[in-house]
Amino acid sequence: MKRLQKLRNIGIMAHVDAGKTTATERILFYTGMIHKMGNVDEGNTVMDKEAIEKKKGITISSAAVTTQWSWQDIRYTINLVDTPGHVDFTAEVERALRVLDGAIALFCASAGVEPQSEKAWQQASRYKVPRICFINKMDKIGADFLAVVAESNTKLEAKAVPIQLPMGAEEDFTGVVDLITLQAYTWPQQEDGKTYEVTAIPPAMQEEVHYWRNHLLEQLAGEDLILMEQYLENPNEVSVSTIQEALRRATLAQRIFPVLCGTAFKKKGIQPLLDAVAAYLPSPVDQVQVTGTHPEREEAIVRKVDEEEAFAGLVFKIVADDYMGKMSFTRIYAGTLRVGETIWNMRTGQKGRISKLFRIVSNQYVSLEVAQAGDICAIVGLKEVRTGDTLATKEQPILLEAIQFPVPVFGYAIEARNQKEMATLMAKLKRKLEEDPTLRLAYNDQTGQQVLLGMGELHLDVVLEKIEAENDLVVQKGKPQVSYREMLTKQVHHKATLKNQNGGNGQFAEIVFELIPLPSDKEGLVFVDELKGNNLPREFVPFIKKGFLQAMQQGILTGSPVNALEVRLLDGKSHEEDSHGYDFTLVAQQGFREAALQAVARLMEPMMKVTISSPETYVGAIIGDLNRRRGVIQALAMEQSWQQVQALVPLAELFGYITTIRTLSAGRASAHLVFSHYALVPEQLQETILQERNFVKA
Repeated sequence: MKRLQKLRNIGIMAHVDAGKTTATERILFYTGMIHKMGNVDEGNTVMDKEAIEKKKGITISSAAVTTQWSWQDIRYTINLVDTPGHVDFTAEVERALRVLDGAIALFCASAGVEPQSEKAWQQASRYKVPRICFINKMDKIGADFLAVVAESNTKLEAKAVPIQLPMGAEEDFTGVVDLITLQAYTWPQQEDGKTYEVTAIPPAMQEEVHYWRNHLLEQLAGEDLILMEQYLENPNEVSVSTIQEALRRATLAQRIFPVLCGTAFKKKGIQPLLDAVAAYLPSPVDQVQVTGTHPEREEAIVRKVDEEEAFAGLVFKIVADDYMGKMSFTRIYAGTLRVGETIWNMRTGQKGRISKLFRIVSNQYVSLEVAQAGDICAIVGLKEVRTGDTLATKEQPILLEAIQFPVPVFGYAIEARNQKEMATLMAKLKRKLEEDPTLRLAYNDQTGQQVLLGMGELHLDVVLEKIEAENDLVVQKGKPQVSYREMLTKQVHHKATLKNQNGGNGQFAEIVFELIPLPSDKEGLVFVDELKGNNLPREFVPFIKKGFLQAMQQGILTGSPVNALEVRLLDGKSHEEDSHGYDFTLVAQQGFREAALQAVARLMEPMMKVTISSPETYVGAIIGDLNRRRGVIQALAMEQSWQQVQALVPLAELFGYITTIRTLSAGRASAHLVFSHYALVPEQLQETILQERNFVKA
């Protein structure tokens, strides 16, 4: 337990270009993990290890590294994950946050809370991840610490509370004032920023510091009874340790999010940030226990976060390594895992033997014999494993909450130069599909093309560029394509019969059911068993449900999946000798197709939430262009001296949009696109799409 109390599993999350990778590089340098700091512009950072990351200057894959830091004479082990900031790689953020205990939310001091920052914050809130905030780039033109704090409170609906104040801003930024210890930290102008000076608060800042320290104490007193008692007695005599302990409790409960600041690029403010990681972010034991369900029964199961408990782990990432083979990146929540042991995949019911265990250090792997509760490790030896699978023992099974990934909505038709290269391309794509749960490979019956679906142009371009570079291939891409869905709009009562009884081993299945449309904002199958009497044995019901689930994957308009549907099973018949489970799966598939033809199918298209930041001069032209693209303006707001436009726009109208908006704004505006939901295609446009028959079956 003492080992676990000194362990921090944390991630850094932010919008693209907010400085996550640079901050990580500084953290590794000051903790002694590396002896020379790299820079993103020079392509020599530890965390951006792939050639394409160095080339594009962005993080694409979440990278993990283990380092150590001392605070108050205690040595802490930090497992640090640097996540991507670009929206196309949001799945990397999703799976990292699912298995981390805490996070650093990093914001740009001049750009503030940007769209992907909001998205990552929502993801962290969904998984109940405690956070501290770091306002980076305080040296940048337009840096405004308090404006970003205020924006955090409004946009994120979070109680962001400063525990530091900056000393100056832009080129005059020299250090920070700690509102808890009432000391100033300044970094002399030197190359590595390793040493800093602790001094008294500058006289010119005394009044401001007094105001914000009182603000900190008031916010804490409202959340912590222990501190409140001392604060009401005498606010000037609340001890540093009392404040730190109360702030830790409030941070772990996600009632307060402490805010610090600095500039990673100029090497200022990183050491106090590391102190805050140790002081306020959780250890694995702060979670106390992990809750799951029994794989076969709807029964809650609780495991203590303890090395002596039965083993339970969650696979959050798959990496297919040329030398190591298939590696399953796993967070261990309970128990102990040893090389040579056998564990079970709760999804497949298959067992696997642990042939190797590794600690992940960026692109290097340190061999382990044992991994324990709280650890993040790579397992070699598991075959039929996917992202989100729970690993446990056969004797004490548990199913942990899986990871939810966004729907891929953007596609390219792809082909290689010849059949031999096409075979290589498909084999490599199969490996990529195992690694990336937001990739899909579909087949278009009308064109005979393979269609690769993903989160956006950059996502697919990166995947294909990596395959080309690694395998000396040339991949030809067709026009961008949209992944449609279908929706049934009319309730239908139907009887379906499968009958083949010509002697011998025959087939017979009959079902009576209703197809009931669900609203466009729903997803999946709602299956209601309303059987009465003994006409149909209950043993066939799961096979019927399976048939409807499979049938929904191919609608009747374009072959696209049916987004949502309710099926009420009313009656049925079976034959003592000729009825089998598979027959009822087939009759459900057949019945769905027959009933769907009467149910008036409509096409649904993916809608994107578009957030544009632009100088006011160009906003009129931008809004006019959005209107021409069937966009609906949702909000207009001033963000510092720039106008922010939010709109919902069909994905089909957004191909090449980034280039267009640069043209409309003389290169000054920026746009952020993220999938929102599926919506009905206007009827007239639906006819055009169906006539063109250029659709994707996903």
